Amino acid sequence: MSSLSNKPTLNLEQKCQKIRLILSDVDGVLTNGTIIYNNNGVELKNFHVRDGLGIKLWQQSGAQFGIITSRSSQIVRMRAAELDITLVRQSVLHKQNAVEEILQSLKLSWEHLCFIGDDLPDILPIKHSAFGVAVADANAEVLDAADYVTTNLGGYGAVRETIELILKSQRRWESVVQQYH
Repeated sequence: MSSLSNKPTLNLEQKCQKIRLILSDVDGVLTNGTIIYNNNGVELKNFHVRDGLGIKLWQQSGAQFGIITSRSSQIVRMRAAELDITLVRQSVLHKQNAVEEILQSLKLSWEHLCFIGDDLPDILPIKHSAFGVAVADANAEVLDAADYVTTNLGGYGAVRETIELILKSQRRWESVVQQYH
């Protein structure tokens, strides 16, 4: 079972109620954090198909999903395009500033945000989000900052797990998956 951090406040279900936007890191969250280069210097990444469907279900529910990453790669642009993710920020040194800019542009506040991360650049957005999530294999400081720690490792369904948790807490899961019944 997933664990909660020591951050006092609302219970898990209450934290999820107002979430309308999920922002996620890429390497170590949407991927397992491994970066591979082929003999031609082309970067390769593995994305989990269930995370992709989870993102699509989240979007179909009327909510938004975005990516904020410290690195930059064509692969991220391609995966974002494939999943109709328009909120993509790459080469971001200070994720907190990028999050604030996105929230302002969408006329949302921190109480509407879930941020999913795994390493030190993700700590501030996790701490300030209404629902800060660390993947199971995140850095120790990130684990401590999070409201929720996934049972799944980064790149192995942690994003899908988070999306299902939020939609179930909001009592919207059944209506979103109804198309598959």
